[in-house]
Amino acid sequence: MAAAAKSGDTLRVHYTGTLADGVEFDSSMGGDPLEFVLGAGQMIPGFDAAMHGMTVGERKTFTIVAAEAYGPHHPEAVREIPLGELPEGMDVSVGAMLQAEDSHGHQIVFAVVALTDESVTLDANHPLAGEDLTFQVELVEIV
Repeated sequence: MAAAAKSGDTLRVHYTGTLADGVEFDSSMGGDPLEFVLGAGQMIPGFDAAMHGMTVGERKTFTIVAAEAYGPHHPEAVREIPLGELPEGMDVSVGAMLQAEDSHGHQIVFAVVALTDESVTLDANHPLAGEDLTFQVELVEIV
């Protein structure tokens, strides 16, 4: 009988991730399998949980609700600030990613989500926050 994946095992999986509307947001197909240690906190909780008990060669499709993925979208993490408060020459085009440091020295990544002549709107939410995620996975190997 094939071994079942358990906490502490190093797994190699191929996966395709899609949003509720079917749009693909990530995939390992055409590349190397994703390698991670099951139960080590390297993956979002719902992904980790779905992999427990799978055997090599097994395929599975599962959906992870936002709370078990990247959490809800927090409106308070979206801020509009005057353009003059940003360093001169900084790329503030919509879609650009900016980094800042909070008062505790932690790095925060912001996405530029809107731009006017006077202000820029920054979003510190993870790009997949608030999204339910569907994954098609195949367990390729237990290392």
